[in-house]
Amino acid sequence: MSDLAFASATELAAAVKRRDISAVELLKMYLARVDEYNGALNAIVVDVRERALEEAAAADRAAAGGGPLGPLHGVPMTIKESYNLAGTPTTWGNPDWKDNIAGEDAEAVKRLKAAGAIIFGKTNVPLSLADFQSYNDIYGTTSNPYDHDRIPGGSSGGSAAALAAGLTGLEAGSDIGGSIRNPAHFCGVFGHKPTHNLVWMRGHSPPGDIRSTSDISVIGPMARSAEDLDTALRQMAGPDPIRSRGFRLDLPEFPTEGLEGLRVAVWNDDAQCPVDTEVRARVDAVAEACRAAGAEVNASARPAFTAAESHEVYQNLLQATMASRMPEESYESLQRYVDRLDPADASEAAKVFRAQTSSFRTWKAYNERRDHLRWHWHQFFEQHDVLITPVMPTAAFEHDQRTFGERTIRVNNEERPYFDQVFWAGLTGVSYLPSTVIPTGLNGKGLPIGVQIVGPEYGDLVTIGAARALEAEGFAFVPPPAYL
Repeated sequence: MSDLAFASATELAAAVKRRDISAVELLKMYLARVDEYNGALNAIVVDVRERALEEAAAADRAAAGGGPLGPLHGVPMTIKESYNLAGTPTTWGNPDWKDNIAGEDAEAVKRLKAAGAIIFGKTNVPLSLADFQSYNDIYGTTSNPYDHDRIPGGSSGGSAAALAAGLTGLEAGSDIGGSIRNPAHFCGVFGHKPTHNLVWMRGHSPPGDIRSTSDISVIGPMARSAEDLDTALRQMAGPDPIRSRGFRLDLPEFPTEGLEGLRVAVWNDDAQCPVDTEVRARVDAVAEACRAAGAEVNASARPAFTAAESHEVYQNLLQATMASRMPEESYESLQRYVDRLDPADASEAAKVFRAQTSSFRTWKAYNERRDHLRWHWHQFFEQHDVLITPVMPTAAFEHDQRTFGERTIRVNNEERPYFDQVFWAGLTGVSYLPSTVIPTGLNGKGLPIGVQIVGPEYGDLVTIGAARALEAEGFAFVPPPAYL
């Protein structure tokens, strides 16, 4: 049954619809794998199997009835812990919220269920979704299924680990600083960060009925195939009830059957955030595959701004948004600390603290600069269909749970600041662009390396379509040997 465990959600749904396997049998197969493997991996931290078994039985009755079935009918899936799932805790890894029990499902969860998915659990996250690693004082540490001594990424680390280990059929994560993309890269799966506000985020928020959309942050699918990303995104996406009075979802489709004629730009490295030689080589390998398949590849094209400018805008908007999630007491303490800072202090730490407590006037100025970036990207994507870039500077690194100030990352044998790693996510995320991560295979240590395919705003199906075409060229999910 291990082959079935690593099948795509598309293949699983087809098997249930053909009655090759029942939804109950399929769910029990995944639950058996959870019981066997999850203890050491610690990817799935909330279990609602009894409820899921009842829903799977209902799915089987519906299949037997011969009526129309959704595209995810009978597919067992898990979701990131930060989504509301009725009757379960939504803590974001914060012990202060361990008793925050959701009263109803998140809107995206409702849509996935309406498509036929059977949700049987939730997956681990870091404290406040604010790390490249996934550990917290409630649920403990999640490991990478390719090497338990290494991280799975964050903040959707449990999501990626569960997918890669064959413990679930599909996943849903979230992303503000690469939280879908870096776990997909570290665990060798597919992930899609949608265009900002393409998927309604209600029910993915800290405690409280928060209906507004957080700046930069998005929610989106993670899977073992590009086709699954397409299917899941089409179910999750669409305007909220207010916008739906006048807006309809009409995303442009991938423009070609394969890669021939696709206009591909490549940004394989940058002094702002250098990447390991092996990571750069994978970006180049994907670019070469595009060229060999008939795509037009341009390795020097760049939008009309500097990387440093974009990163400055991103860091200021990101820090303000992240600080808005702080408990009131913590935020007030931070404000008092900033008030005591020497006005001449231009250290990186001081810049971060000031950004976290910035005035609306300051935020508005950076938001205006962001809109200039967005228009530069718009002009760039009039000349190019997609852009290929790294996701992170390295493959998965070893667990490091020291305080943030003590951590570094080694890139090409040089120590770099830990949070420099957010650069490649922020380069495109700050401007609301969609990005699809594809696996490129394992390195010499047996660790996955991914790359991201970026497109213009609302070019989500284009980047996923490019991912599907590259998957057909061999850039596909490779199961971790220990889980076969």
